[in-house]
Amino acid sequence: MNNRPRLMIYTNAIVVILVLVYFFALPAVTLIQALNDPGLRSGEIPGFVFRWHRSLSEDMEQWALDRVSSGRASELDTSDISGTEWPVFSSVFYLWTTEALQEAWEEDPSLADSAPAVYARGAIEAVTALVADPNHAAWVVQHWGEDYLDHENLFYRMLLISGLTSYQTLLGEDTYETTLRQQVESLADEIDASPYGLLDDYPGECYPVDILPAIAAIQRADEVLGTDHSAFVIRSLRAFEDTRLDPATGLPAYRCDSFTGEGLGSARGVGISYMLIWAPELWPETAQEWYHLYEEQFWQESWLAVGFREFPIQYPYTVSPMGDVDSGPIPFGFGTAASAFGIGAARANGDFERAYPLSAEALVLAWPLPDGTLLMPRLLSNLTDAPFTGEAALLFTLTRGSAADNTQGRPSLPFSVYLGLCIYAGIAVGGVILSIKRVGQWEKGRHNSVAAWQFITWLLLMAFGLGGLLLSCDILGGILFLAAQFFPRMDRNP
Repeated sequence: MNNRPRLMIYTNAIVVILVLVYFFALPAVTLIQALNDPGLRSGEIPGFVFRWHRSLSEDMEQWALDRVSSGRASELDTSDISGTEWPVFSSVFYLWTTEALQEAWEEDPSLADSAPAVYARGAIEAVTALVADPNHAAWVVQHWGEDYLDHENLFYRMLLISGLTSYQTLLGEDTYETTLRQQVESLADEIDASPYGLLDDYPGECYPVDILPAIAAIQRADEVLGTDHSAFVIRSLRAFEDTRLDPATGLPAYRCDSFTGEGLGSARGVGISYMLIWAPELWPETAQEWYHLYEEQFWQESWLAVGFREFPIQYPYTVSPMGDVDSGPIPFGFGTAASAFGIGAARANGDFERAYPLSAEALVLAWPLPDGTLLMPRLLSNLTDAPFTGEAALLFTLTRGSAADNTQGRPSLPFSVYLGLCIYAGIAVGGVILSIKRVGQWEKGRHNSVAAWQFITWLLLMAFGLGGLLLSCDILGGILFLAAQFFPRMDRNP
């Protein structure tokens, strides 16, 4: 009977120490290694991205297969933005990332033990099937009708073109070429024929942030289709000139009226960051001008953190720190999405003086686990419909690159990075010390026997907690293990 409390206390201590090592100590080590990767300070892809991508590939393959077979996408309506848009968007982020990794691997095969197009083939096929799945277009059918592939609907058609292009580039197969060719030609013709080079994403909603990558997607598709839209690309700059610019900043307005060509409201960080990822490959000189204006009016530094603002410094209105579905939270003016995509924007424009600290902040916040999971992006995604959006988007930004290096000074890290590392290490060390101390306190005393109901309850919590982890119910398993730490509870003899 007297062995029960010892068994419970020692087992609890071991569980706590293993959890602390897995969730805090090893992530701290991973972060220190990642922050010293030379790829964060140059146009090269950081080596750790290959490892995280391989882990993500395994998860995304099964998720995409399950989601397509479930037909769940057809059950959602347009009010569920993350449930309808994010599955397709995250799939395309993943394909863009894989394409960049494959290109880097072909230049230097030492970066990974096998080609991304080889080890990720199953995932490539599964997520492309999701992108092309008619059920995953159900939300745009609600907006545009059954002929949703024939007019407007720019955002979805941009994703479709991008995903199918990456698939053909990576695997060299023409499974979707007929659809790809038809969409490239029809979308390019429609943009070209529009009064201002603007098309709506949804009826009455035109976002230049989606038009620019659509133009880039058409240009990229030329490489696999053997077509030439170079003249179209040059003409398409008109969508980002004159009244389509925010007069206060000289940058493209976040929204436009596609019928009048008028910009609506301010330029926004999430839009400019994302456009500046693609602009250098379309219009290099314009991209340089935009980037200069962007860093001048949106870049913000404090003793704690650095990043791009969601709205320009001179923005006269009070903005909710909660932001919206596009921006994410806006703490102290910093745009979450603006800074995340800002990593890609800075890298694409050769500004590693900003790309390095932005990447470092993102990595610390990402909470990388030993199995390659980026815990915080995972938790901030839609866990039901699009659980990998955050991770796919972060890897996408970290794989953008530039042959140019316009860095003016030596990149440095903000205090938040060091603070984050100290938190990881402090929780790990402090937790281990407390666990050992608790064991010591129990050993010093004389203990009564633990009631059978306590022992059985503890045993069940531990067993079901382990079962939850084995069945991939991580949150439930973690809660049960945590509950087990409250046992044993008993009186001590004097």
